[in-house]
Amino acid sequence: MSPEHPARRAGLASQAEVRAKRKAEWLALFAPDARVEDPVGISPYDPVGEGHSGHEAIAAFWDKAIEPSRIEFEWADSFACGDEAAFTGTIRSARPEVVVEVDLVAVYRVNADGKIVALRAFWELDRARATRSRQAIS
Repeated sequence: MSPEHPARRAGLASQAEVRAKRKAEWLALFAPDARVEDPVGISPYDPVGEGHSGHEAIAAFWDKAIEPSRIEFEWADSFACGDEAAFTGTIRSARPEVVVEVDLVAVYRVNADGKIVALRAFWELDRARATRSRQAIS
């Protein structure tokens, strides 16, 4: 995966900030009017299914979904077209009581400045695989 495409570069940067647990740096990758849908549609993180729009809502999403977890990405491939890049693979989210693994497609769209304007993650809650664990992902 060459990081030369702006959307792929933004997606890889976003994932690196999530792994490093750097909220401010992660938020700085997003345009002020960006929207995060992870997953797309109704979920425990988004009971209305409209996504999280703007920095304040995206920061609140971080606090609920990302902050309590150690997250690792394993991408099989990515496809960059136009102003978007789609990553296919698996994400693992570890909390002290459980590790959840799910296959997904994550799509990042950027503006002319390379800022993320949309992050849409397509995964199915009922297809997530959970295991009990006392050990976080290192």
